[in-house]
Amino acid sequence: MSNENKSIHEFDFNLICEYFSNIERQGPGSPEATLQALSFIDPLNPQSQIADLGCGTGGQTRILAQHTQGQITGMDLFPYFIDLFNRKAAGLNLQDRVKGIVGSMDDLPFREEELDLIWSEGAIYNIGFQRGLNEWRKFIKTGGYIAVSEVSWFTGERPSEIQDFWTDAYPEIDTIPNKIAQVQKAGYILVASFIIPEDCWTDHFYSPQVKVQEAFLKKYNGNQTVEEFIRNQRHEAQLYSKYKEYYGYVFYIGKKIG
Repeated sequence: MSNENKSIHEFDFNLICEYFSNIERQGPGSPEATLQALSFIDPLNPQSQIADLGCGTGGQTRILAQHTQGQITGMDLFPYFIDLFNRKAAGLNLQDRVKGIVGSMDDLPFREEELDLIWSEGAIYNIGFQRGLNEWRKFIKTGGYIAVSEVSWFTGERPSEIQDFWTDAYPEIDTIPNKIAQVQKAGYILVASFIIPEDCWTDHFYSPQVKVQEAFLKKYNGNQTVEEFIRNQRHEAQLYSKYKEYYGYVFYIGKKIG
């Protein structure tokens, strides 16, 4: 594998954390896409329990909190992300019903059927789409919801360069119909699915990284690991620009049935 095709997970976690803590969202998305997904979910009440898994620093969590009622628990593996998450929530006076905790997706701290909604934007891939749908289901109340965004193929075939890149980065990438079938097989009614717009990648994810990359290269001048990491991120952005008609993130919203 060439260095520019190196998976982000092969880099130091502390480096990844410092880099992505400088941007509002740690993956493609936007407030508009978050609200569009939320629009398919029945209104929540002050007693509703919501979990945002792989929340990062909470860009989408704060949007949820400002447009729903209920208690929201954000969970992420990185303590620094959670520290920022809680500070930003407090800055918006949301600390009474929004809290961030450090934890792993494969060991959720919730009771069975405790949650009215599980949310995960661009993060379920960390445990795997099918595994997450199946293992998280027991924590959702009957009639409750799961809403996740997942990288998916838009076409049945695609150029080998992007096929190889994503198959290596995330072997579970699949077409939208196959992802929908996995949602249904896991015991959910598919309520909605939609492709998030291109600006979720460009304006809200890749463009904000440009200044961060320049600052990183200046701060860590001569550090080969940092230079390689920046090349990796720039290469990913170039691939998206070249092949965006073949793939992207898709929101899948499912309702748990009995």
